[in-house]
Amino acid sequence: MTLLIVVGCILLLVLLTTWGKINAFIAFLFVSILAGLLLGVPLTGITKSVQKGVGDILGSLIIVIVFGAMLGKLVAASGAAQKIASVMMKIFGRKYIQWGLMTTGFIIGIPLFYNVGFVLMVPLIFSVVYKYKLPAVYLGLPMLAALSVTHGFLPPHPSPAALVLQFHANMGLTMFYGIMLAIPAIIIAGPVYSKTLKGIVAVPLKTFQSDDLPEEQLPGTLNSFVSALLPVIVMALTTICVLLFKDNPSVTGFAGFLAEPSIVMFLTLCLTTFTLGIKMGKSMKEVMSIYGDAVKDIAMILLIIGGSGALKQVLSDSGVSKEIGDVLAGLSIEPLFLGWLIAAVIRVCLGSATVAGLTAAGIIAPLMINSNVNPELMVLSIGAGSLMFSHVNDPGFWMFKEYFNLGIKDTIRSWSIMETLVAVVGLIGVLILNQFV
Repeated sequence: MTLLIVVGCILLLVLLTTWGKINAFIAFLFVSILAGLLLGVPLTGITKSVQKGVGDILGSLIIVIVFGAMLGKLVAASGAAQKIASVMMKIFGRKYIQWGLMTTGFIIGIPLFYNVGFVLMVPLIFSVVYKYKLPAVYLGLPMLAALSVTHGFLPPHPSPAALVLQFHANMGLTMFYGIMLAIPAIIIAGPVYSKTLKGIVAVPLKTFQSDDLPEEQLPGTLNSFVSALLPVIVMALTTICVLLFKDNPSVTGFAGFLAEPSIVMFLTLCLTTFTLGIKMGKSMKEVMSIYGDAVKDIAMILLIIGGSGALKQVLSDSGVSKEIGDVLAGLSIEPLFLGWLIAAVIRVCLGSATVAGLTAAGIIAPLMINSNVNPELMVLSIGAGSLMFSHVNDPGFWMFKEYFNLGIKDTIRSWSIMETLVAVVGLIGVLILNQFV
């Protein structure tokens, strides 16, 4: 009955936003309250869950998304995006530009949290789309597949890092096996699958579009790349500092502070205000006007993401994940497949990859005590399952939909299926590896 309620609420959400044409934020709040009532959450608990869900997800994302939009708008307005697009096209050529973006996404996705990587990479995707008139979804999906795989498979991302500790797995081996699985998963879900999506018409956010500037007015290549990718550089340097000075708490503490996504984005914006703004002849007033326009453009995206957080929290507080997990845990199935299945079902019901991964780990951990399951492969199996079929209850689904300006049908056809392919290929890879390790 619980599962039917969850499925019914998700279908209602889809109907309200598509057939009913109701604003997605309002639809999320309505469905969240209804789900809480039907699942037996106390009346006072429903409002607290809604407020906590909105607050938690926006508390962790709002600075990153807002600063990312400001950075992307400035990168476009200054001509840095045009410069980067031209350089990448010269390096990879029109035929292989998709593979170039995908490789960039994979390298950047290892140190960066998914949401930071998303808001940084989307403007680069759009700059190539606008300049060379290429299909946005076809071009961008492989890069986002790479970001998604690193988020679900590889430490130091939250869920896989926590699973490594919980299962007492070896971090290095997990990374090694994870990269082995990540490469085929990204290729199949990215360049191979995206060939079927060339017909999807997407008109991406105008925030990151600007008129072509004469070559002499563009910032230099080094300035353009360093300014746009400074968060990656800062993250990489702080990681190296932690490794080199792990016995010095002052250095590691300061490095940890600098590595916080909100601090990274703030520092980046401070620097690019000068390098791509003042240095390129813009006044401070002009730069601030660019930032203000960027915030207006993504305001509704923030509300929709907040609404998705409300639904996720109500479902989580109702105990749905534990109930589903307990039912699945009683099945007589290969442990690696069972871990994947539990994570996948919770992910589809709740929408959060991190919640799905950590919940599945708590359920699976007791079952591993008397079994000979490889802990590194269990981390990867659960990580793959936690990416299964992202849809309307996942903030990532709405970020992709709104940034690429797609309808729900095309978002499911592109984004949701891409995530499903990543999850399935990851499981197949784990089961194959299990025969040899």
